Amino acid sequence: MQHVQKDPVQAIAMRVKIEREARGWSLAELAERSGVSKAMISKIERCEASPTATVLGRLSGAFGLPLSVLLALAERVQERIAPQAEQPVWTDPETGYTRRAVSPPNSMLELIDVSLPPGVRVPYPAAAFAFQHQQIWVLSGRLDFQEGTALHHLSEGDCLLLGPPSDCVFFNPGKAPTRYVVALTRR
Repeated sequence: MQHVQKDPVQAIAMRVKIEREARGWSLAELAERSGVSKAMISKIERCEASPTATVLGRLSGAFGLPLSVLLALAERVQERIAPQAEQPVWTDPETGYTRRAVSPPNSMLELIDVSLPPGVRVPYPAAAFAFQHQQIWVLSGRLDFQEGTALHHLSEGDCLLLGPPSDCVFFNPGKAPTRYVVALTRR
């Protein structure tokens, strides 16, 4: 039985390096394709820096992978149950945004439990949403979700089906953390 690595930063670092090397790309080439500096990519790969959600979104887009796939590959285990104590939790060091991978790895449906601190804004490029169908279900708080030119104001209990991939921004306009579930399937 395999278990989830205890340090998600190490797993992400290893996955970024594997994806880059599998494509035969240098650090400079990945930097050019992603818009992330060569120095930052190098620090991520050496586990000297924990990537932000925005940086991970840019890297996943450069690889042609949805962000969820990049993270799932980093978190992969061969289990059908995902005990809460073993669910990988990643926290964005810049914003405090927290992401828990709830679903067992390699599931057709992926559930992600997110906590977004008050006043925090997390942008993602359209490439982070490619090749997937996605819904956002707000469990508590409020969420302003900018999807391309459309702005959706979501409250507790609201569920939004995302449209075609476009640049998006998650924003918590409230004074308390917003908790929401992202449910997605791959196309």
